Amino acid sequence: MTASSVTNSHHDDSNSYRNGDSTANQHARRRTETRRLARGIYVPTVAFFKPETDTVDVEAVERHAARLARTGIAGLVTHGSNGEAVHLDHAERMAINSATRRALDSAGCTHLPVIVGCGAQSTRETIQLCREAAQSGGSYALVLPPSYYSSLITTDLLLGHFQAVADASPIPLLIYNFPGAVSGLDINSEEILQLSQHPNIVGVKLTCGNTGKLARVAASAKSDFLVTGGSADFILQTLVVGGHGVIAGLANLAPRACVKIMDLYMRGEIAEAQQLQAVVARGDWAAIKGGFVAVKCALEMFYGYGGVPRRPCAAPGKQARVAMWQEFSEVMELEKSLQLVSQK
Repeated sequence: MTASSVTNSHHDDSNSYRNGDSTANQHARRRTETRRLARGIYVPTVAFFKPETDTVDVEAVERHAARLARTGIAGLVTHGSNGEAVHLDHAERMAINSATRRALDSAGCTHLPVIVGCGAQSTRETIQLCREAAQSGGSYALVLPPSYYSSLITTDLLLGHFQAVADASPIPLLIYNFPGAVSGLDINSEEILQLSQHPNIVGVKLTCGNTGKLARVAASAKSDFLVTGGSADFILQTLVVGGHGVIAGLANLAPRACVKIMDLYMRGEIAEAQQLQAVVARGDWAAIKGGFVAVKCALEMFYGYGGVPRRPCAAPGKQARVAMWQEFSEVMELEKSLQLVSQK
């Protein structure tokens, strides 16, 4: 969905509201107009900065998105936990969204959605981020719960936050459940299922790693509600209990390996899928330990681009880089072999 189409859609919505059309009907129509999110592997991309100026490296953003677009993934996610969203101002976020959308379109992948991280500490700013995401090429918004004042946010207030954002957002929402990033706040399956009934809430990312929760949500949510795991080390586990895919940080480095696990599972080749999952899980442990800094460092080592994080984070030292090379090598050899097969 382009920025102009979003603007026009929002304008039309305003007229419809004045004519008495309900919020639910508005969102039902909007969801019909928006492509349903496909099963598959989604990549939460990293942010790139020019080392001399500490400004966003738009060329690197486009290069990275274009490379990933050719690997069989289902879509890209900007400003997730890997994307240094907390290090970006609003204008930089929009620039990255636009560059990502532009790169996908230039690569002939207009069908691939851009999901934009839009979590903020107030309902007001979260809505603002959703609107800016839509204006800059985003197709969906991924929303973390507010957590700074978590002791003051009751369950009703939390649910009300997501519902208010969903009511106001020009693009559909995915719930982002990542307790490690939000002071331990963990949205349970009953709350997710309640939110899933909102016509403008269309999915969830469960980085909590709770496959029991994932199974409950996948079994009970509406049929077009996308239920994803949040890490490459449990792609197969996610699929076995009924999930639809994974938003996987390791897929910045090894997208084909992640996609292959899903392909093998869908073909019923479970033993081989288990073997690949073990390799991916070992590589993902290096990414989990080092976070987005490790992913950017590995991009630099294996692809020749990646760059440094914004301060106060810093690139790892020489000894740490050597260790990362060793820990990532197995999964990167697998990725290379799959790339060669795809080129035949």
